[in-house]
Amino acid sequence: MIKKIFTAILFVSFLNANNYTYLLDEYQKETELEAKIVLKIARDILKTTPVHLYIPNMKELDNKVYSSKVKVVRSCEKANFIFVKYSKSFQCQKNKKLFVLTNNYKQLLSNNSFIGAFFWSKSRPNIVLVKNRLTKKAIALPKEYERYIEDLQ
Repeated sequence: MIKKIFTAILFVSFLNANNYTYLLDEYQKETELEAKIVLKIARDILKTTPVHLYIPNMKELDNKVYSSKVKVVRSCEKANFIFVKYSKSFQCQKNKKLFVLTNNYKQLLSNNSFIGAFFWSKSRPNIVLVKNRLTKKAIALPKEYERYIEDLQ
């Protein structure tokens, strides 16, 4: 009798488990939106050059989402665009012409290697691009980016 009750409860639990899978889908949707924005920035910076994206310490979901849209590489030596999403530091050749974006505003302010930041604040995407760093790397972006460019020192 107890075995039948336990089996019935377990069966009902499995039926209700689908009600919570939306949580996983939401994270993937957020990552897909992030990928669209980051890759748009990368393509607008690189213009005609194909994007070779490197994300240090990339998670499996990021690899799945980003690799469906662009070539994802496993080292910064093969990359021309880097999105520092999970780590505070990255090791790359200083002489290589790399474009580096972070997801941490404080990191953007403290490290001149980053041309800008894409981050979430209050569940909304935010883009900040640093004017003098864009100028230093001779990056000319379309007019649609004007509202995201800030004159930080």
